[in-house]
Amino acid sequence: MIIAVDGPLASGKGTIARHLANRYDLPYLDTGLLYRACALGVLNAGKDPSDPEAATISARKVDNTVLNDPELRSAKIGAAASRVAAIPSVRKALMNFQRDFADQTGGAVLDGRDIGTFICPHADVKLWVSAPAEERARRRHKELCARGEDISYAQVLEQLIERDARDAGRDDAPMQCAADAHLLNTGGLSIDAAFEAAQRIVDAAKAERP
Repeated sequence: MIIAVDGPLASGKGTIARHLANRYDLPYLDTGLLYRACALGVLNAGKDPSDPEAATISARKVDNTVLNDPELRSAKIGAAASRVAAIPSVRKALMNFQRDFADQTGGAVLDGRDIGTFICPHADVKLWVSAPAEERARRRHKELCARGEDISYAQVLEQLIERDARDAGRDDAPMQCAADAHLLNTGGLSIDAAFEAAQRIVDAAKAERP
């Protein structure tokens, strides 16, 4: 069973995807970390994340060994990741990594921004997870402050809105809700309530499968 969980930054998609992976005993991939790892590689090389050549070289070096670096979760790397993700050759370089992960025996859970539309259009269950921008910014601000980053709520909200626009507006595999995705608005929901809503969707989809 392949479960695709898409949505914008700080919508709760990652938390929901991890919970679903645990519930159904499936491997889990946060695909955003691939682009963050690519961006980190570019910055460490002293290059511009918008440079297609530098970003593509970095993308081809991404593997599982770099995905646990805590620096990948920083605001700086998140902003750079959105820039490398807009480069078609980067997305192409990381496409097979994601598809191979999804197509392993038994299936998997993947979260991102184009899983249900581009990476796994054949997914058994597709979720589109969202919440109001202001609430997502509050969540992200709290997360970054807990990591010791010095950043204001206003800065986080501005970056979040810019990133939403960049991700949705790119020409190659833009962030968008798949036509057959189940919509889940996590605004005002606790983690447990959001997960329970997602689980009901997955269980119903499983019950309908041959």
